[in-house]
Amino acid sequence: MIRVCALADLSPGEATRVVAHVPVAVFNADGELFAIDDTCTHQDASLSEGWLEDCLIECPLHAACFDLRTGKPTGPPAKRPVRTYDVLVRDGVVYVDAPPRVDGARLSAADRAANTPDRADAADVETRQGVA
Repeated sequence: MIRVCALADLSPGEATRVVAHVPVAVFNADGELFAIDDTCTHQDASLSEGWLEDCLIECPLHAACFDLRTGKPTGPPAKRPVRTYDVLVRDGVVYVDAPPRVDGARLSAADRAANTPDRADAADVETRQGVA
């Protein structure tokens, strides 16, 4: 699990980008939290910089939309889904169940299991406001 931010720091309509094994975008869609790969599958644009409406995020580059619940695109130009991740809120802190970034290496299953919310590594996090 990767620590993202305090729940109070991610207001409805906002997104946060965290660097895990890949960039991951965490969205607060009217109080419900979702996490997906931050990179659009059509072209390399940051989805956390897109427009959030209900459970859909629109890519800022070519207007591809993705369903935050499934990661599936809702129409062209994107054809491939983005990965989704489980989100956990514990003691007022938001965590994403994604492998952390490891410079030059992937974590083993044992290392991932040891990286619990109590010991989660700090990650690079950037909150984006006004994506709604």
